[in-house]
Amino acid sequence: MERHIERVLNRVALVSVSIATLILLYLLLQTPETCIPRNAPRKPHFRFPKSSCDFYSRDYLPLHKKNTRLWSSKFWITKVSSYTHFFTQLYQMGVLKNHSKVLCVSAGAGHEVMALTKLGVEDVTGVELIESLPYVSRADPHNLPFFDEAFDVAFTAHLEDALYPLQYAREMERTVRKGGVLVVVVEERSEDEVKEIVRLFRMSSLLHSSYLTFIGKRITRILLKNKASA
Repeated sequence: MERHIERVLNRVALVSVSIATLILLYLLLQTPETCIPRNAPRKPHFRFPKSSCDFYSRDYLPLHKKNTRLWSSKFWITKVSSYTHFFTQLYQMGVLKNHSKVLCVSAGAGHEVMALTKLGVEDVTGVELIESLPYVSRADPHNLPFFDEAFDVAFTAHLEDALYPLQYAREMERTVRKGGVLVVVVEERSEDEVKEIVRLFRMSSLLHSSYLTFIGKRITRILLKNKASA
């Protein structure tokens, strides 16, 4: 009796394995309906769907077309305009000149780099953890890939986002020449808070701090003079 039951169970197991194998082979040989149609143009005109439920093909946009679309957006134009006004004030103060070598740290998509370029600054370098060509190259703000005293002016609006603010400030100072200027923009801060920020820049002295409105937000602009290379 036990042998009979054992033979039955073995047969059931064999049938189950056979069915599972056939199903697996069937699934492997099937072409998903969501794949790009066979008659679709080859890449770079199309790219693979985002998910198995996404069966719509998408046009591939070259970098220059993506940038053209981005740079013509209302948000981009507004932000670049605000940066242009901001840097124009630095021109009037004598901080910036057309021949200045400027470093924009944590430059995002490059709004500030575009603004400076349009104002006539001939040598502007933007860096960010993720590149955004042609205005921003990839680099770690905590370990900048530049020689000491390579720039006349360093600008950042993202010191508050730094993982290591002291190292971030040290790298800005290192890359700015003796007598050069560091421009730091933060959210509106009290006088005591500004002093704390200035203390991060151990090789620089405070030139000026002021309260401004930037893209509808109140900010504090801090100008520091680099006393010596790090």
